[in-house]
Amino acid sequence: MVKMDKSVQKTLIIVGGILIFVILMFIFLNNFVYARTISSTGTATIEVLPDFVVVYFNVETTGVNASQASDRNAEIVERMKNSLLVLGIGENEIKTQSFSVYPDYDYRYANPIITGYRATHSLKVEIPVAEKGKIGSVIDAGVGAGAGISYINYELNEENQKKYKVEAIKEATEDARTKAEALAEGSGSRLGSLVSVSSSEFGYVPWLAASEDAVKSSTGAEIATQITPSEQEITAMVTAVFRIR
Repeated sequence: MVKMDKSVQKTLIIVGGILIFVILMFIFLNNFVYARTISSTGTATIEVLPDFVVVYFNVETTGVNASQASDRNAEIVERMKNSLLVLGIGENEIKTQSFSVYPDYDYRYANPIITGYRATHSLKVEIPVAEKGKIGSVIDAGVGAGAGISYINYELNEENQKKYKVEAIKEATEDARTKAEALAEGSGSRLGSLVSVSSSEFGYVPWLAASEDAVKSSTGAEIATQITPSEQEITAMVTAVFRIR
């Protein structure tokens, strides 16, 4: 009979103990935690009015070098800003989104050559909904200065984004609890304490007011008549897990 080494015996005892512990934990969790919970998904939709009508402009210029392309771009942006200020648009309502200068290449050759430089400047102008009558004039001011229009959105300010996000998530959480209570009652149980809760979705994105194609084919006055801010939907989704007893 082969006598087992003491170190091997200890190792086997430890491994056996760990296996027994894992099995017992599995049985405990399966019988007392996982099997005695209810999961529910709550949703909420709230309707809000946008704070702004936002016009997105794009200024694109070219030049023989980066400096010339940039200077030409700056001239257009300056003319545009001056026209907007005359309309009563505040400087804080005219915001740069991005600015870049990069070379243009001729790819007909084995080694592409630089043919010039291009500068692009993206800006947005935020018009409070209460002043939406200025939309046509704002569009004309930008286009008249040499800018193009990308699109027009309805948007919320940052404060209201946070406010409505909290409100929607709260309502979705309450909906999840209501559904869980119904599930518990329907299964002959009572709802216990909350195990976990998570927000899986919050649905706010700026709402399109006018597309690029619509803007290109209409005058400022025509576009202004098409834009009528109305209530928009913001949604939230929450998943909650409750104990039942």
